[in-house]
Amino acid sequence: MLQIRCKNTNKSKSFPEGSSLLDVYQEFADEIQLPYPVVSAKVNNTSQGLKFRLFQNRDVEFLDAREGSGHRVYVRSLCFVLYKAVCDIFPNSKLFVEHPLSGGYYCNMKKRNNEGPTDEDIARIKSRMEEIVNLDMPFRRFEVTTEETVRVFSERGFSDKVKLIETSGQIYTDYYMLGDTVDYYYGPLVPSAGYIGVWGLERYGEGMLLRVPDKKNPLILSEKREQPRTFSMFAEKVRWDIIMRLSNAGDVNKAILNGHASELIQVSEALQEKKIVKIAEEVDARFRSADNPIRIVLITGPSSSGKTTFCKRLSIQLLACGLHPISFSTDDYFVNRVDTPLLPNGQYDFDNIKAVDSDLLEDHLTRLMNGERVEVPEYNFTTGKREYNGKKLKLQNDSILIMEGIHALNPMLTANIPDEKKYKVFVSALTSISLDDHNWIPTHDNRLLRRIIRDYNKGAYTARETIKQWRNVCEAEEKWILPYQENADAMFNSALNIEFAVLRTHAEIILASVPRNCPEYAEAHRLLKFIHYFIPVSDKEIPPTSIMREFVGGSSFKYRR
Repeated sequence: MLQIRCKNTNKSKSFPEGSSLLDVYQEFADEIQLPYPVVSAKVNNTSQGLKFRLFQNRDVEFLDAREGSGHRVYVRSLCFVLYKAVCDIFPNSKLFVEHPLSGGYYCNMKKRNNEGPTDEDIARIKSRMEEIVNLDMPFRRFEVTTEETVRVFSERGFSDKVKLIETSGQIYTDYYMLGDTVDYYYGPLVPSAGYIGVWGLERYGEGMLLRVPDKKNPLILSEKREQPRTFSMFAEKVRWDIIMRLSNAGDVNKAILNGHASELIQVSEALQEKKIVKIAEEVDARFRSADNPIRIVLITGPSSSGKTTFCKRLSIQLLACGLHPISFSTDDYFVNRVDTPLLPNGQYDFDNIKAVDSDLLEDHLTRLMNGERVEVPEYNFTTGKREYNGKKLKLQNDSILIMEGIHALNPMLTANIPDEKKYKVFVSALTSISLDDHNWIPTHDNRLLRRIIRDYNKGAYTARETIKQWRNVCEAEEKWILPYQENADAMFNSALNIEFAVLRTHAEIILASVPRNCPEYAEAHRLLKFIHYFIPVSDKEIPPTSIMREFVGGSSFKYRR
């Protein structure tokens, strides 16, 4: 008999060897106080599906769709239901689950004649999905040799999955079946389609929007938000992928194996520089406009999006246009640490808009715009106090302010400055490729890996500490940063196609340092598994001005903190 401790109840019970997590849950169900249906579990801090069988003593924590790994299990399973419905209604069609958007996931579909879906097609697919859910079709998992998995997908013409699996370096690989439909997912699924009770499918642009449950209340759909600029930015990403002949991790791995890593780096950097030049030229044109010329560029983005390096590279291009950019950071206007608002757990809430002295910042901006000379503060992050060290700024005829910070686009900071005087830029790492046609790479993962590496290299935080903070960081972004991204005049994608191959060489040893007996191990283990899909590449050919240098080190730019 096994001893299984349920972490939800902190009680242990005995079970026969080979018992499934479903068996365990049924024994503990009456005592587990979860407000929403259980969809997955963590076994010794590693995410597993509910069909997972136990053969040794284990700690088990059951999860609903609010928790990160539980939500991912739910959404993966929903994507398979969508794919199954598409295959049943339109055999030999192609489905692409491309990226998160508007509270769901944007999906593109090409029928056998290469046409996209009509409204009638989407209605038929949705109806078939409802049938699959009502039939409670089981998800079946098969673990076989990698050679056998490659054969299974080769026979069905899934070149994206074949390239991914062939280059993964794994001896055994698992795949899933739903009815007679086969697919591959890099994490567990729910036991059967009947678990998928909250979802939606509707027209979005030329494709479809797969709507998913709200992360705080999985019994309702996530709020739909119109994001035309973000959608356009993703469309630009697809065009870049076409230029580079890359669309998934397998393509990147094949290119690396064929000796093209250096070329991928050079082209990716050139495409980013081209975009920065375009933004600089637009700023220059509007600065020199006879009608309401702009005088300030506002730059923001979520954590580890690369906004600081972007700001420096944009400044260089503005110099090349004949302008004199003056950098101005909202960080210097933090209130003294003792006055910083607190989170419910008592920790400082540095992401709160009230952590910035917005009145002083706007007063200084207004005076600068009026041509006055202003002594501006410098924030001492060691003492937690604002200091005046004699730094004075004054705008000349050819000067333009460049203000960077997480709240730069929040209208509270610049309410008294006319909108026509501002040019707003939103920087984000919108991951440029997918693992395969049905497995997207969350932009959060890209930024989290960057932050883990940077924090570790600077000696600021361990990987465990960074992972522990990450949920609060993302919640703050949802509240204070992301609501303003659609107000931007320009959006810049800081992700590189070859980025994960480079990050792997830095992240592996750092993630491996997270102890197995702590809750953060689950995320570290998931990220390690994920980056192993990419063949590692040295960063030696990453240029010193690259945004990636902000995180892996070796930048020619100087950074504070």
